[in-house]
Amino acid sequence: MPRENRVKGIYAGSFDPPTNGHLWMFEQGASLFDDFVVAVGINPDKKYAFSIQERLEMLREITKRHRNVSVETFENQFLVNYAKKIGAGYIVRGIRSEGDYEFERGMRHINSDLNPDITTVFLMPPREIAEVSSSLVKGLIGPEGWRDVVGKYVPDVVYAKLLERNK
Repeated sequence: MPRENRVKGIYAGSFDPPTNGHLWMFEQGASLFDDFVVAVGINPDKKYAFSIQERLEMLREITKRHRNVSVETFENQFLVNYAKKIGAGYIVRGIRSEGDYEFERGMRHINSDLNPDITTVFLMPPREIAEVSSSLVKGLIGPEGWRDVVGKYVPDVVYAKLLERNK
């Protein structure tokens, strides 16, 4: 029997490109919340490797097996305000390192100042993917043998896009 008041969480990022670390976060969010939003932030001043449309397509493919996950975009607003706008009571953030913790702790406090009704939830990925980031993946592309390395860190649909783009 479905709950009357559905619990909604949101996980935001640029996902350029999505990694296995992101995939792990999506799976955790799908299992923790009745509804889980993967929100792609759009920053017009940032140079992306993949267009917003390409990232949305990859994310929708990656998350399609989770019926309670949706992929959306937002821009020019604080994440906590966007969360309120879509009815999400929880912001999910990943902690991979001490540096992430320090940054995310500060953001959690600012978000709480802006809206104390929205709770930040920190998740720590397993050791084998804890160091994986979009920047790391992009930095691995190019040198001889990169194809053998990068495939370990991204979902298949992303790997196929990377191979197509970097022939």
